[in-house]
Amino acid sequence: QVQLVESGGGLVQPGGSLRLSCAASGSIFSINTMGWYRQAPGKQRELVAVFTTGGRTNYADDVKGRFTISRDNAKNPVYLHMASLKREDTAVYYCYTKCVGINYWGKGTLVTVSS
Repeated sequence: QVQLVESGGGLVQPGGSLRLSCAASGSIFSINTMGWYRQAPGKQRELVAVFTTGGRTNYADDVKGRFTISRDNAKNPVYLHMASLKREDTAVYYCYTKCVGINYWGKGTLVTVSS
């Protein structure tokens, strides 16, 4: 079992920045993929940024150049640095990991981009 806890969401103005954190606990020794998804109102959950097997990163096209995923050397926690935020970035952001073939999700943290 793996538990994921997100933090760092909130209200930010367009053009602003925010950093999300995800802390994993439990059977984390076999975690490989870990990262972030988001779900906007009325839309499906979508990939934002993840570390894939081998430590490569994968970003959604509409966040490239604005968002950066990072992690400590111990691979935990994982961070999402968001800059130049747009209203369309408003969503619940979920931490995700895959461990021994099982998908785990955090409860999500709300990011609202509004003036």
